[in-house]
Amino acid sequence: MSSDSATSAVPRLSYRDASPAAYNAMIALETSVRKAGLEPSLLELVKLRASQINGCAFCVDMHSSDARKKGEDERRLHLLSVWREVPSFFSPRERAALAWTESLTLISENHVPDDVYAQVSQEFSETELTNLTLAVVAINGWNRFSISFRAVPPPLEKQP
Repeated sequence: MSSDSATSAVPRLSYRDASPAAYNAMIALETSVRKAGLEPSLLELVKLRASQINGCAFCVDMHSSDARKKGEDERRLHLLSVWREVPSFFSPRERAALAWTESLTLISENHVPDDVYAQVSQEFSETELTNLTLAVVAINGWNRFSISFRAVPPPLEKQP
């Protein structure tokens, strides 16, 4: 039997149903992130970028859709995974947030380098940086639930 079960698109369990308390704790965390005062468009970019790195299909689908609904430019969404290659598409604040997101998401690889901290500290107040960190923690948590239990995006709508 292959140990590469990551390609399976069959959901394992509904963590929402299995532990409403755990799910509600995640919802409370998400509510705190939304009320923290960071720009909704910035939060969607952060959530989408972390989800791309983690390979969470459910979250990539959700956050790209949410970003489009909030007016995000389609080209920026397509180029998010290569944001460093198109600096004119993202503001200095967004680039700092994306670098921070990547460092925190890949923390075992880089332990958040000083240059990334310096970059993000120039664009965010201490309170904002703490709240941005909470947002990255939250999306990484959601990704781990969704990936572990194989949450799948809803099916594509059939076009007439």
